Amino acid sequence: MRALIALRAAKLVRMLPMILMTSLLMQGTVAHSASKTVLVLGDSLSAEYGLARGTGWVTLLEKRLDGKYAGTKIVNASISGETTSGGRARLDALLQKHRPQILILELGANDGLRGLSIEATESNLRAMIAQAKKARLAVILVGMQIPPNYGADYTRRFANLYPKLAKENKLALVPFLFDGLGDQPQMFQSDRIHPTAEAQPIMLDNVWSQLKPLLR
Repeated sequence: MRALIALRAAKLVRMLPMILMTSLLMQGTVAHSASKTVLVLGDSLSAEYGLARGTGWVTLLEKRLDGKYAGTKIVNASISGETTSGGRARLDALLQKHRPQILILELGANDGLRGLSIEATESNLRAMIAQAKKARLAVILVGMQIPPNYGADYTRRFANLYPKLAKENKLALVPFLFDGLGDQPQMFQSDRIHPTAEAQPIMLDNVWSQLKPLLR
């Protein structure tokens, strides 16, 4: 009996380093997961334009993260009126300051509404994607569409830009931020461009479907 106890004790001693190492690795994994920072780089659609503070989809995202994802930090660097060129100019400083692990890139709508060159928009988005990938960030590209009155060709090329970039760069893609709002004018403010507070949870769900897998 004593010999059996001694044998088991010796085996436990031999296994102790492996047990300790596994424990440390698990702790490191948890700490890494809990320390994620998500940078949202967007325009008025992410900056609560025309909404009461705290009702935009990014703020709702922060509230959703409380609890299971409580260690995740959201940095909302969105500015009303921002274009892809403006986001490109700001991205490096934002990466240096916040050191995020995930980038939600929601830009391009203002480029389209101003009728700017799709080639320039594509170049700016590509540059930001490349910069984020160089910094080893996971990128979620948020797709947008513009009204048909800009011409069939321009509207089509603009809509196709986001899935094209996502496929080429193997990015998570939100096909259309307004997906699910459809022909519901009551979901938009009087300018018919910016969604109301009631639309924000739907927009959040569209982004959440792509973000959730990256938080695991």
